[in-house]
Amino acid sequence: MSMNSSNFPLVWMNLSQKPGHDHQRDFDEFEANLRRGEPFVILSDTAPDDDDHEHTPEEKKRTALWMKKHKVELRRLVRAMILIEPNSAKRLGFKAFAVVFAKFWGYPLLLASSREQAIEMATELLSTGAPQSC
Repeated sequence: MSMNSSNFPLVWMNLSQKPGHDHQRDFDEFEANLRRGEPFVILSDTAPDDDDHEHTPEEKKRTALWMKKHKVELRRLVRAMILIEPNSAKRLGFKAFAVVFAKFWGYPLLLASSREQAIEMATELLSTGAPQSC
């Protein structure tokens, strides 16, 4: 994953990964957004693909430890992650994953059919000051 925070509080995340990807840089970028101390929404138009990259046990452990360390900030500052998926069948498939995602990360995974809808949802989340339910 890589983050583009140039339109903060809308933070765009690319979930695709190439071999040799620098995971520490990802954690550093995420932490930099948390250090701002302001609520934000993560948006992505790249759905996670199990064939794209299988995480090693070490990567999974590192992610879990990082998440636990930042649990309070994640719950307080990240309003949601909005995944853009135009295909309605694929969106439906992500609904079950969204429940597991929210339990792990502490913020909801919401689904949008278009970039425009995702930005509208993000704007609403930021204006109301509270995360939506999954």
